[in-house]
Amino acid sequence: MGGRSSEHEISLASARSVVEGLDPERYEVRQVEIGRDGRWELPSGQQELGPAPESLLPVPVSGSVEPLRGIDVVFPVLHGPFGEDGTVQGFLELAGVAYVGSGVTASALCMDKDLFKSVMRDKGISVARSLTARRWDRGRVESPFGFPVVVKPARLGSSVGISVVRAAEDLADAVDLAFDHDEKILVEEFVEGVEVECSVLGNEEPIASLPGEIVPLASDWYDYEAKYAEGGMDLVIPARLAPEAVSRVQELAVAAFVAADCEGMARVDFFVRPDGEVVVNELNTIPGFTATSVYAKLFEASGIPYGELLDRLVELALERRDRRASLRF
Repeated sequence: MGGRSSEHEISLASARSVVEGLDPERYEVRQVEIGRDGRWELPSGQQELGPAPESLLPVPVSGSVEPLRGIDVVFPVLHGPFGEDGTVQGFLELAGVAYVGSGVTASALCMDKDLFKSVMRDKGISVARSLTARRWDRGRVESPFGFPVVVKPARLGSSVGISVVRAAEDLADAVDLAFDHDEKILVEEFVEGVEVECSVLGNEEPIASLPGEIVPLASDWYDYEAKYAEGGMDLVIPARLAPEAVSRVQELAVAAFVAADCEGMARVDFFVRPDGEVVVNELNTIPGFTATSVYAKLFEASGIPYGELLDRLVELALERRDRRASLRF
C-alpha cells in the first residue's frame, strides 16, 4: 500500500478497504506501507515469517525487517508508477510469491497509454487518435486534431497532469503540465460521447461486469476532483445505453483485457460516441479498490459482493502461481 507515485493517498484508502473486506476467519493480513520516499515499512514482531538481514531485501527499509518468505499471496494495492507498472510485479516474480493482478508485461503495457493504444490498434480494437511527444519535443508540440483536445502524461493515472485544452493559446501550458509528470505525453482527440467503465475479473476465462456510466458533477469532465471529491460524480449502473452498446462494451472490455495479456482484474474505460461506436480509452490493472470504488460497485451490481470479489482475486493469484509452476524456464 502507498507507493512512490502521486496516487499514494488513494492507494492507502484502497488498501484500508481491502484489509477491512478480507474475512478474518480465512486470512491473516500483514500490511506493508511504501512511503513516497520509497522506504518500506514492514511488519515487525511477526517471527513466524522468519527474520532476515536487511541486505536480503532489495529496497530501502525503515524499522524492523521481515521478509516475504512465508507469505501466501501479496495484494499489491498500488496505483500508478512504482506499483501498477510492473516494477513491484517483477520484484514478486523474482521472490517467487503469488500476487493479485496482472503480471509484468500487462502491468507495464497498460500503464503506458502510448504503447497500450498501439497494441489495441494492432488487435483491431478502436481507440481515440493520438499524437505522442517526448521531452525533446517540448516547445514544438501542436494539436493535429483541432480543439478541444486532451493532453496527458503517458504513464500516470487518476487524471493527474491531464488537461482538456479548448483553445490553441492554452496548449503550451497543458503540455508543460503533462511534462512535469512524465517524459512522454499524449495529445489525444477529444471524444464526444458517454463515458463508460466496465470491470473485468478472471484469468483464462475473464468475465465483464455490467457497465457503468460516469456523470461528472464537480467538473465538466472526469478530472481528479470529479473522481475523488465527495459528490464529485454519479455512477449510473447499468449505463444508459442501447442494449447492443452495453453488449459491445462488455465484449470489448474482455477483448482488451485479453489483448493486453491481463490477469486477475482490470477496469476498462470507454467512450460511446453519439452514433453508438464504442472507443476504448484506457485499461487500469489496479483500479481504485475501496468498496465504493467503480470497480467494486460494478461487480456488486453484477451479483458479486466486495468480500467475494476479494476471495476470487486471491484464488486467481494462487491459480496462476500453481499453473506457472509447471513451466520449464
